[in-house]
Amino acid sequence: MNALPEPYDEDAQQLSPLQRAGGLLEWTDASAPLVRAAQFARRLAPPERVAGGASTTLDRLARAIGDVNAERPSAVRELGLGAVQVWQAMSRRHRPDSTAPIPVTILFTDLVDFSRWALRVGDDQVLELLRAVNDVSERVILDRGGQVVKTLGDGMMAVFADGRQAIEAAHEATVAVSALVVDDYRPALRAGVHTGAPRAVGDDFLGVDVNIAARVCAAAGPGEVFASEPTLELAGTDGYSIRRRRFRAKGVPKELKVFRVVPRYDADEFAGR
Repeated sequence: MNALPEPYDEDAQQLSPLQRAGGLLEWTDASAPLVRAAQFARRLAPPERVAGGASTTLDRLARAIGDVNAERPSAVRELGLGAVQVWQAMSRRHRPDSTAPIPVTILFTDLVDFSRWALRVGDDQVLELLRAVNDVSERVILDRGGQVVKTLGDGMMAVFADGRQAIEAAHEATVAVSALVVDDYRPALRAGVHTGAPRAVGDDFLGVDVNIAARVCAAAGPGEVFASEPTLELAGTDGYSIRRRRFRAKGVPKELKVFRVVPRYDADEFAGR
């Protein structure tokens, strides 16, 4: 049996009731029998989600719980991780057929000329920039009702049920990223959106439409948002200035039209900003 912690020796009388209660909780949380019981209960829960797909709120919660007092045994941590595993399993169970095509608008983002800058600076600056870019991009995507599918080094893939929301998120992300500065370097984000029916495979999406969206993004310049004709047909062009761009890419239908999309503000709206 674990020895009683320091608050319960002869010096305990010098501690306040709150300090003694805290000591009791800490000792209980680290109690070997309780930790073993919690670990056993966690093993009974469904297995953890395999890494590599979308980073969901549950995944981030699991990482946060796992980081709490990670250097010592904790019954509370084990029970918390077990609860997250159960919720993950329940969320997977209610997803649609993983092989069914799903109509969505796909957004890809990418940092322009990032590799050239990354080669000149250290890993710390690169990680700091990527963390900041991913944070602001994910926040914009979630605010617009999108779902982050995965991060791709210096880029990100997301899906939206609404094409217009995808375009708005793309523009807001490019503006937000342009405001970041790391080591006197100001990143430039480009984005591409395309609407189709990729196949959902677990937490990922696969298919020709995903490849098309990635190619549309790669064709854009710094700070630009390119959208395919199917997306504009879904989203409409009200409030945007659009200009068709020359577009040819391997594996993309030759007849696909791609447009640069820029928000249009009238004089009254601009004056109110």
